[in-house]
Amino acid sequence: MIKIDRHGIILRPTKLKFENKSVLNPGILQEGNKVHIVYRAINEDLMSSLGYARLKGPLKLEERWDKPFMSPEYKYEKKGIEDPRITKIKDIYYMVHVVHDGKHALLAYSSGKDLFKMDRGGVISPRITYSRAGKIFRYSKLKDDYYFFESFYKEYGGKNVFIWEKDGMLFPEKIKGRYAMLHRILPDIQIIYFKDFAELQDNMLWMEYLMHLSEYVVMEGKYGFEQRHVGGGAPPIRTKAGWLLIFHGTEESNKRRIYHGAAALLDLHNPTKVIARLPYPLISPKYKYELQGLVDNVVFPTGTAIFNRRLYIYYGASDTYIAVASVGLKELVKELLKHKEKK
Repeated sequence: MIKIDRHGIILRPTKLKFENKSVLNPGILQEGNKVHIVYRAINEDLMSSLGYARLKGPLKLEERWDKPFMSPEYKYEKKGIEDPRITKIKDIYYMVHVVHDGKHALLAYSSGKDLFKMDRGGVISPRITYSRAGKIFRYSKLKDDYYFFESFYKEYGGKNVFIWEKDGMLFPEKIKGRYAMLHRILPDIQIIYFKDFAELQDNMLWMEYLMHLSEYVVMEGKYGFEQRHVGGGAPPIRTKAGWLLIFHGTEESNKRRIYHGAAALLDLHNPTKVIARLPYPLISPKYKYELQGLVDNVVFPTGTAIFNRRLYIYYGASDTYIAVASVGLKELVKELLKHKEKK
């Protein structure tokens, strides 16, 4: 198994009102020697907003704001903004994040030429109920697990709850002239291509997409540590061998649920094709700060940076802290290629 170095916690909750419960799941953007961190901050009332910090190099904290980077403003986010992922395509910054109104968890985005002055673009998830989606799924030859999550969320949120959408992240360049976004309709990771974000705000597009959802599945749970579901982690990284995807896999038993960090390579021209994936977790909960917190047994990777040919992986630890691990980038790709997917 490939060697991972743990660097420990870099951000903890503070006494500030907006982040006095936990900080977690950071969106990461590297610009030279600077690492921007936009992270989920939770207060004692369990309301989420986004905070901001900046690192010099991969680990040294240089700046941290004492106010939110982004706070809930609209009805669809009245219960919080969560789990940002940041990508820069040419000269435009894009941030895809989760919005929660107390019932529905959906994806929204912001964009702009200035990271600190992005415009909110609104919801980009299907506003389609699980009841309706369940009927559409039947056209797409999906496994039974999709119907389990349909029932699960209808029980949790009511028959008219929208499809829960999380883990949205853009590829750092267009693919065949279109934006490409990984997202997660449980239990798999899917991809959607589009020319303009306005397309994602059209339910008719999503209806057609859901009818063929099985064609857009990038990755399903395959190994024991992914048995409940898989979900996106950090935005993909271009390498000569393929798109390096750091994602998460979740296993579940009667006693506990465990979130692991994982790794795969996707085809550069057709990311629905998995070239290789590790048959074991890249990072698993091991230390106290990962094993005990707001949610126990969680390593949840959401961003990366590269320094001196090492890949630094930033992750939420037990939904309470932000921590970092690193691995040689060349070594990780080499290890992945030992585990190529069978054709």
